[in-house]
Amino acid sequence: MAETETLTIDKIGQVTLDYSKYPGEDLYCDGAVEDEILAIVKNLSPVEYATAVEEHKNWPVLYHLSPLRENIADWLPMDRSMKVLEVGSGCGAVTGALAKKAGSVTCVDLSKKRSLINAYRHAECDNVTIHVGNFKDIEPDLPCDYDYICLIGVFEYAVAYMGGEHPFEDFLNILKKHLSENGRIVIAIENKYGLKYFAGCKEDHLGTWFSGIENYPEGGSAKTFGRNGLEKIFKNCGVEEYHFYYPYPDYKFMTTLYSDEYLPGKGELSNNLRNFDRDRMLLFDEKNAFDGIIEESLFPVFSNSYLVVIGKRPEVKYAKYSNDRAPEYAIRTEIRKDEEEKITVRKYPAGPEASEHVRAMAVACRQLSDRYEGGKLQVNQCSLYEENGEIFTEFEFVRGVTLSELMDACLERQDMDGFRRLFHAYLERISYHSDCPVSDYDLIFSNLLVDGDTWTMIDYEWTFGKSIETKELAFRALYCYLLENEKRNCIDLAGLLEELQITEAEAEAFREQERDFQSFVTGRRLAMAQMRDLIGHRVIEPCKWVDKYQDADNVNRVQVYEDTGRGFLEEESYFVKDAYQGDRLIETTLHVNGNVRVLRIDPAFASCVVRILEMTFNGQPVPIENRKVLLINGRIAKPATCIFPTEDPNIHIVLTQLPNRQAENTLFVRMEVARVPLSMTTELAASVKKIF
Repeated sequence: MAETETLTIDKIGQVTLDYSKYPGEDLYCDGAVEDEILAIVKNLSPVEYATAVEEHKNWPVLYHLSPLRENIADWLPMDRSMKVLEVGSGCGAVTGALAKKAGSVTCVDLSKKRSLINAYRHAECDNVTIHVGNFKDIEPDLPCDYDYICLIGVFEYAVAYMGGEHPFEDFLNILKKHLSENGRIVIAIENKYGLKYFAGCKEDHLGTWFSGIENYPEGGSAKTFGRNGLEKIFKNCGVEEYHFYYPYPDYKFMTTLYSDEYLPGKGELSNNLRNFDRDRMLLFDEKNAFDGIIEESLFPVFSNSYLVVIGKRPEVKYAKYSNDRAPEYAIRTEIRKDEEEKITVRKYPAGPEASEHVRAMAVACRQLSDRYEGGKLQVNQCSLYEENGEIFTEFEFVRGVTLSELMDACLERQDMDGFRRLFHAYLERISYHSDCPVSDYDLIFSNLLVDGDTWTMIDYEWTFGKSIETKELAFRALYCYLLENEKRNCIDLAGLLEELQITEAEAEAFREQERDFQSFVTGRRLAMAQMRDLIGHRVIEPCKWVDKYQDADNVNRVQVYEDTGRGFLEEESYFVKDAYQGDRLIETTLHVNGNVRVLRIDPAFASCVVRILEMTFNGQPVPIENRKVLLINGRIAKPATCIFPTEDPNIHIVLTQLPNRQAENTLFVRMEVARVPLSMTTELAASVKKIF
């Protein structure tokens, strides 16, 4: 037995790896980048991963090592008495979050290399065991008392895991056997009807457009579902209690978690360009679409991802992560409802470094309450707690509508007077005791809840022990308001700034101060939007292509004028049908009466470069190099190449200079036309000496 254990059991740090069911080769792999990731976790500490992610600038490193991956499991209510089974643990993106909270974590994964990455990055965890091999082979030896079974981006692969006619039901039924009496199964999975797929993101597993929406006509090794599809599987398996959550933007890099008890409001879902792994199209504005979907109460249908908790409902009904910051300011905000239906708001430090930041909120509450006592601005009260080794502040749950939503409603009604009344009420309330040496720098419109005449400040984590001018706070509120949605640009910003007596120099100083503040908060780490830009996948806007082609129909037209001695007359000109063979090639035969002296051909209605490939008159080549025969209102770079720095290019063929002119003639023309911006054709034309 000892010899067998030596062959099948390995230890990396305090993590145990069990290879007893390993088939001897990895059946899937991301390629050489996995060796890069393994080198990173072997040679760097976890606090250095963020820098490595930014330096490598590629999707696999970001996906496997970003600390934001842990958000999807970090909120789950666990303690040291609990056992967790993580199926499909991969490189351990979620394992660390589970290991911090649970008593033991058992991982199962097919890949030895990914399991090594997992082990090295969590080498200090003495409560992690990783089984390497196929779940079907490992499962019979697993115990049946897990408090949580987690499938994060795994359930969709049941076809590959299980095979058979009903792989998803079979997978779920097997998992159910390994739960403790009050255990929970947690499934994170893409919604095949997620709005991002309609808007132009490719299906995550196949890398093709609209595959999930089209119900996977080509099949594949993975399959996702809409909400009803998942519910059907649960019911087929006899699951009686389950709860849907909605990770936003999706479960991979979740920043906000909604639930059926706390759905998003209009204007909240604006962070939608999240295509890190491949190019995407952008068929419409997802933020505006989400706003309409929220109005129609359809968000659960179109959420990009689902997180389902099978079993008892957790107290958390909303979570928001602000952990893309410097460690000392990274926090998690939760809205909770306990068994007695009491609703509270809690803020937790995302790590020990942020404990003082959370403690400071309770101090800020007292200071701001003193400042605004007797005024028209309430401060949401909070208290500091410490339970089970965790520190957090707990706030009252305040009902109302955010000031930003009320302002948006005014803009939608084009009620600019109503907007200004709200803004003036805002100024009046925040300026109370403005000389007091304490100020909430983050008094933006979305941090104020309005319920009738009661206005409540609900978030004051950026409170400073100094007086800040009202106009500076108001400028920042307007600045953030406008940045969130370009539809808000209709407000009279210049008029508001004049009313606040803010000069352009002051405005620029405030903008610079805001940039410094954001760098201070993030610790100069790159935001996810910046990472997307660094990775470099494109956002393709087909609507612009459509506009281009529609424009081409108007621009790529050939107009012909005939001068019979009276000059070129617009009313006697004509357009040549089907002259363009595609977007760049003109090929046509013109029939010309013998009394036409000069024929003018306008090859396009835009600045362009034209190369004459062939031109014959009654079957004989036209001597285009002869400047008595061919004239243009541009410049000729070579005998057959014409540059037109004008949006009305024209080519004149002087037929009276041609020897074989008859009573009825034919002119055959074949030309290549390249539309070039006017600024470029102007520069090109200037490089040619003569103008004809």
